[in-house]
Amino acid sequence: MERRLAAILCADVAGYSRMMGIDEAGTHAAFKAHRGAIHPIILNHAGRIVKHTGDGFLLEFANAASAIQFGVEMQCLMAERNAELPADRSMRFRLGIHKGEFTIDDGQAFGDGINVAVNLESIATPGGVAVSAKAYEEASPQLPVRLTSAGSFQFRDLQEPVQAWTWEPGSETTIRARTNAATLPPQYRTAIVGVLPFVNLADGPDEYLADGLADDLIHALSLQSFFRVLSRTSTFRFRDRGLNPRLVAREIDATYLIQGTVRRSLQKIRVTAELIAPETGAQLWAGRYDRDLGDLFAMQDEITTSLCAALMPEIYRVEASVPVRSSAADPTAWDRFLRGLSHYYRPTKADYEVSITLFREAIGLDPTLGIAHAYLATILMQGINFGWIKGSRELWDEAKSLALDSVRLDARSSFAYAILAFVQAMQGAHEDGMKAARKATELNAYDMGARGVLGLCHMVSGDHQQAIDQFSIAAQRGNSDPRYQWPALNAYSHYLIGRYEAALSWAREELFLYPNHLQALTIRAATLAQLGDRDQARDAIGALCEQYPWLTLDRHMKNIRWRKRDDIEHYRDGLIKAGLT
Repeated sequence: MERRLAAILCADVAGYSRMMGIDEAGTHAAFKAHRGAIHPIILNHAGRIVKHTGDGFLLEFANAASAIQFGVEMQCLMAERNAELPADRSMRFRLGIHKGEFTIDDGQAFGDGINVAVNLESIATPGGVAVSAKAYEEASPQLPVRLTSAGSFQFRDLQEPVQAWTWEPGSETTIRARTNAATLPPQYRTAIVGVLPFVNLADGPDEYLADGLADDLIHALSLQSFFRVLSRTSTFRFRDRGLNPRLVAREIDATYLIQGTVRRSLQKIRVTAELIAPETGAQLWAGRYDRDLGDLFAMQDEITTSLCAALMPEIYRVEASVPVRSSAADPTAWDRFLRGLSHYYRPTKADYEVSITLFREAIGLDPTLGIAHAYLATILMQGINFGWIKGSRELWDEAKSLALDSVRLDARSSFAYAILAFVQAMQGAHEDGMKAARKATELNAYDMGARGVLGLCHMVSGDHQQAIDQFSIAAQRGNSDPRYQWPALNAYSHYLIGRYEAALSWAREELFLYPNHLQALTIRAATLAQLGDRDQARDAIGALCEQYPWLTLDRHMKNIRWRKRDDIEHYRDGLIKAGLT
């Protein structure tokens, strides 16, 4: 039995039982997603999870100031996330905070300190925070926000009345109390995306279906941190007004607009969508999706995921091609980053070198620009994959340091966690890599890059069928983003379970896109050897060594840090049979 003195925070969701009664699976999934987004803020304030409850959690902090600052930041985050959702699907937490003692015994937490926090949570406004006088008095000199005295409360299960102080969203204190860099400063947020209501083209009353798809897409796009996404209320007021997209964009200050149509026929549905630059009217991307209705929510999730995976890299690509926004005499970190991104999307060795220089300049101008750290780490790893740079301990250490900085600077970025997971997995920190990859997918279930990195973590751990499942989905939906080369990794997993024909197909797919991809060339040679085609295998090794004359078997295998020794030996065997020495 252990007794502690700490700042205790109790949280639950207002109206959770009602929401579960309407949509149990959807409510549970949304709760888990919100909880995943909140977790980095807990860590930022050195909080510790005491226990999870069905609709909330109990946390402890070293001091009351940390607990209250966390509470305000969390509620600001939830206000942002709920802004993208219809009212009946928004999830609002109530928080109660008290400084007091509690006891831990056999994994269970109890005590008067917890009872006070639970009671305070019951009087908090949904989306707000209620704080005991004891916690407020300790924390008030350090608080960046102003709390309001709510008076004294006599709770049924407590002998003494509790003086409460409250904070509510919408008060003057909602001045971006969040101090982390999860959101880029305004001068960096160059792109603003508006999703217009999708048009129902069917004869039946299917407007709800069109609206649901647009709502889901707004939510999915808002989970990334590269551009801003306007709320439903900003764009849905233009329904049926027939305005020119340029006029709509000017009224809501949108850089890009997404519009679409929904057409239903019996049990079939067709969804079209396009990304347009409203000032010029140019169509930047268009897609069409034909699906069976089946499970309506599953169908919506599948289309939303496909749309999101296609649209995000297109917006990145277009933004990267925008002319530099500042003069060369007065560069900004964001301009340098975008220029580096433009070279990144032209993956040649010369562009690779330029992009590294520009990303480093961006970080030098603004060390808090987390996305620049993540992309620099990514392109360093790609340089090894493409054979443009030799892997070294110093290079891997730099990539890991950049990835850690990116996570620290942007704790809600699935991309940041994904590149950290990639580096850790490739360095042999399998459990850490898996943990970071799962965090990335929790933060953004629509990020196909994060899903693919989760596959990589399964691969290096020896769970090859799970890896194949993740790689295949990522390749199908996210293959327009050069950050990732899933076909090559898919080839490795198929090879390691003896599916050599499939491995060869995936390797050829990678080489069709990138003819000199180092990993694709090596796995192709090993696969041909295992298939018994020694002549082609030797020719493949010859082409490999001609492209990379410095490559030897020992040098290559030194960088293979998979968990299972049998997998490593299986791969070595194929390369030896192919003739790599």
